[in-house]
Amino acid sequence: MISFVVALLALVIGYFTYGKFVSRVFGADPSRKTPCYTRQDGVDYIPMPTWKVYMIQFLNIAGVGPIFGAIMGAQFGTASYLWIVLGTIFAGATHDYLAAMISLRQDGASLSEIIGLYLGKTNRVVMSVFMVLLLILVGAVFTSSPASILGAMTRDYFSDSVNLYGWIAVIFIYYVIATLCPVDKIIGKIYPFFAFCLIFMAVGIGCYILVKQPALPEWWDEGSLVNGKWMSEAHLQHLFPMMFISIACGAISGFHATQSPLMARCIKNEKMGRPCFYGAMVTEGIVALVWAAAATYFFGENGLVNEATGKGYDGGTVATMISKSWLGSVGAVLALIGVAVAPISSGDTALRSARLIVADFLHIEQKSMRNRLLVAIPLFVVTMAILIWSMTDKNGFGMLWRYFGWSNQLLSVFTLWAVTVYLMRTKRGVWYIMTMLPAMFMTTVCTSFILVLENGGLGLNYPLSVGLGLALAVVLAILVLVKNRNNRPA
Repeated sequence: MISFVVALLALVIGYFTYGKFVSRVFGADPSRKTPCYTRQDGVDYIPMPTWKVYMIQFLNIAGVGPIFGAIMGAQFGTASYLWIVLGTIFAGATHDYLAAMISLRQDGASLSEIIGLYLGKTNRVVMSVFMVLLLILVGAVFTSSPASILGAMTRDYFSDSVNLYGWIAVIFIYYVIATLCPVDKIIGKIYPFFAFCLIFMAVGIGCYILVKQPALPEWWDEGSLVNGKWMSEAHLQHLFPMMFISIACGAISGFHATQSPLMARCIKNEKMGRPCFYGAMVTEGIVALVWAAAATYFFGENGLVNEATGKGYDGGTVATMISKSWLGSVGAVLALIGVAVAPISSGDTALRSARLIVADFLHIEQKSMRNRLLVAIPLFVVTMAILIWSMTDKNGFGMLWRYFGWSNQLLSVFTLWAVTVYLMRTKRGVWYIMTMLPAMFMTTVCTSFILVLENGGLGLNYPLSVGLGLALAVVLAILVLVKNRNNRPA
């Protein structure tokens, strides 16, 4: 319990200290006019209240990420607490804030445009394609997973196939509508409510932990930091990099940087960037920490996911069981919203971001419905094709999720390197180091993961994979320093 409380306080303190420092280094200027005023179009550039921007940003970046990722990451032991805290404060929230604020300064530019500006035109083209594919994967994943959950909840009323495909149709139709409508019509009206429910759900679980004080392992307990009791020898060996891919959104996620420009186009004042972007990520870190702690207790009582009990517990099942058991009938309703509705919010904003990235790349204005349809229809077609493949291939969804997780973290690597170059070029002293170090760390994580992965990766020797990942990180750091040496302070 002490470890959980210390980690929780560290996240809160991190927002008020390191978050304020990051904002000061960037140089947020309340006197600058933001894009919601200078480029107001009634569709994507619309001034919104700060509280609403914060709530929408939180829901956009969260979905089920801080729930599912934290639950799966908790299997590695209380090391998950450390990564959630350190990753959120020094990597994830810094990543989200700076990506959003650079977008704000570039008139709400999409992430691919920012990467192109600071990492070169070739990277802009490559990352535009990569990001659109990633966002399409998000759209497919977050159609399939909530449809399966909702289908399970309504199994008694329809046949399995009608149930599943019916929910897929309903969710996808909603995606089409939400992607094409002005941001304030659907997203601006209902997302703050869903964000409140997701936060309330985590607060309820967190209060239960603090009041009931279940027996949670501490960092210093034998076998707790890296939990040998729960993890196989192979998993223990691969805690690095596996845990850092598994937790993902609860500590750092490249997907977040694709969502930040959506709200960068709606925020009224640069000073509000810290609560809306850094603060939203810290909130997500708190949610992830709460679920990691709850899952730690749950696994201790019920066994491992897909192992000891043989009941095939997955993230959604664990979250639903904990919510119902600890919060009663209210928890059941919140579980429905948290594990079924929340991922839908990530799916539609992913496709909306894909539309904007393509539109920015091809210079197609998005004020008219005709142009929105011109860009969006091909995205819908490709998303549906991937979704159909994942539903017909028995291993399709597993492969889809695995590559989504890896590509999501790989995108954070590119974002961190782009932000590092920005800080160097704008002469922010030596503080480019605050993003260069996370960039090097995540480069090592992503490289070693795909090299060591046996099913879907290269299956190389573990020490060799980690060594190559570290070597690549060092080489990239040297290249960035050399190329931008004239922009560094004397």
